[in-house]
Amino acid sequence: MAHALAAQLTAPRPAALLVLVGAAATVGGALIFQHVLGYVPCKLCLTERQPYYLALPLLAAALLLPRRLAAWLLALVALIFLVGAGLGAYHAGAEWGFWPGPSDCGGGAGPAPAGVGDFLKTLETTRPVDCTAAAWRFLGISLAGYNALIALGLAAFAGIAAARTLRRG
Repeated sequence: MAHALAAQLTAPRPAALLVLVGAAATVGGALIFQHVLGYVPCKLCLTERQPYYLALPLLAAALLLPRRLAAWLLALVALIFLVGAGLGAYHAGAEWGFWPGPSDCGGGAGPAPAGVGDFLKTLETTRPVDCTAAAWRFLGISLAGYNALIALGLAAFAGIAAARTLRRG
């Protein structure tokens, strides 16, 4: 039964849908941290979102294309998310001090306030960060670390689905 479920979930369309939902939820979570919780993303944070923005329309296209073409798109998406996992790992490593982050990376100021009252209110909710300081951690893992893990999981799932389909012909 588990084998049949795995075969169904790794078929190109269901796999593309699952990866699409996972990718949309991940980038949606980042946007919630930014726009709702007031965390200002650093340069690397914004760069880490780019693989998601590239993969989302490719995954949507995979839902509409024939099986074999969808599998090739899933393979491409797997490579894109491997790059995303690398970006997340690099960022997390810079946060832990394993290596230096980019020299031009720093926290942004966020949107410009309309007046002094807005400025003071913004100071209460905005948490500017730079690339080497984790703005938030859960269980010792930063957002960049979670991004690395999620992107790696999405890459693995998309890659497995693509390989299973392309192997069958």
